[in-house]
Amino acid sequence: MHKRLSLLLAASLVASGAAAAPQAKNIIFFLGDGMGPTTITAARIFKHGEDGLLGFERLERTARIKTYSNDFQTTDSAPSMGAYMTGVKINQDGISLKDARAIEPDKDANGNRTVDKCVDGQVVPTILELAKARGKAVGAVTTTALTHATPASTFAHACHRDAAYSIARQIVPGGEGYNAALGDGVDVLMGGARNHFTPYDRTRNPKGRADGRDLLKEFAAQGYAVGATRADMLSARPGRKFVGIYSADDHLDFALARRPEQPSLSEMALKAVELLAPDPDGFFLMVEGGKIDHALHDNNAKNALADTVAFDEAIVATIARMREIDPGLENTLIVITADHDHTMVLNGYPKRGSKVLDIVHDYATGQPKKDADGKTFTALVFGNGKVRPDQRADVDSATALDDEYQQEAGVRTVYESHGGGDVKLYATGAGSAPFKGTIENTQVFHLMKAAAGL
Repeated sequence: MHKRLSLLLAASLVASGAAAAPQAKNIIFFLGDGMGPTTITAARIFKHGEDGLLGFERLERTARIKTYSNDFQTTDSAPSMGAYMTGVKINQDGISLKDARAIEPDKDANGNRTVDKCVDGQVVPTILELAKARGKAVGAVTTTALTHATPASTFAHACHRDAAYSIARQIVPGGEGYNAALGDGVDVLMGGARNHFTPYDRTRNPKGRADGRDLLKEFAAQGYAVGATRADMLSARPGRKFVGIYSADDHLDFALARRPEQPSLSEMALKAVELLAPDPDGFFLMVEGGKIDHALHDNNAKNALADTVAFDEAIVATIARMREIDPGLENTLIVITADHDHTMVLNGYPKRGSKVLDIVHDYATGQPKKDADGKTFTALVFGNGKVRPDQRADVDSATALDDEYQQEAGVRTVYESHGGGDVKLYATGAGSAPFKGTIENTQVFHLMKAAAGL
């Protein structure tokens, strides 16, 4: 009975979303990879103190999002992002394919997947593809590799998220393997990992493409402006498609260590809006703060919090720019959420006003607090990860506050895992009213689709 009621309520939500009159000419979807509730809380304290707020926390619409994938309680990034982009629950590691199961792949000498194979698998249109089919400009911006799970789920379909070289082919108009659902091509693409787009060279590009294709040259031949640096990006002008890949063979840098030749996430988001907004039919833009997740997998809270703040700054700057273009956001829907949680927790009764990255101090004496074994401990710790000593030792404040400090974990694993808890969603602008309550991640797709009349 309870299950039947839940299904009826879900169907009612879909129907009410679908029946609403289209309001959003533009959609900007912000995804903080791994930005669970504790990360938001800790980033808020890190930047503004306990009584402050991050910029996106000031938005008027909020919801709680269930994140499980089609086959796992704790989701991978690929199926969770795919759920947001397609409205369908997807199997672990799949990129916008329904019911796909990856087969052990062919690999080159470097261990890279050369062929993307799977059992079954049904292509499901993404909201980016639907927007493109309606004549809208579209874009995907990320601080990870451009072929990584989150951006790939907006414009590609693959059996496994690790098929980066295959995914790269899908976004080059006119080339072998191109995803024809993208029409004349994604208008703005920004991220990292140039090696996925350029030919293998034993010395200069050892992680390059085994098929020898230079996809960046192919982009240029299709009329794209191609950039490799912040300066290249800033010089791009509306009226021409743009692809910017700002790292040679990896993701972009953490915010705290960003090299000057790499643009910040705020700069990338603002440039994407500049390039997309002139389209008379509107646009869809996905912006990912992907390095939050990478820091948490490494049990490194400081970089995770700093990148969450950088993600927030990008959101605030983009909303301010859109309010100049579209006063009152009468034609623009802004959605901010995360794909999954992590295992980080805030614990041990730290005193109000304490540095959230510090060790916990005794409320009465101000001296470092000790655990049951007589050892100091940090306010932020992880449920699992690679940092679990055989025997705990004291940690002091100077060590805990260092940029590269890795917080302790309770269970030793190869790397810290995702968490299976719900995540938060924030929304504002045209069509944002239905974003409320506790909802499936798939429902976010239907609400955005209805808001834009796709």
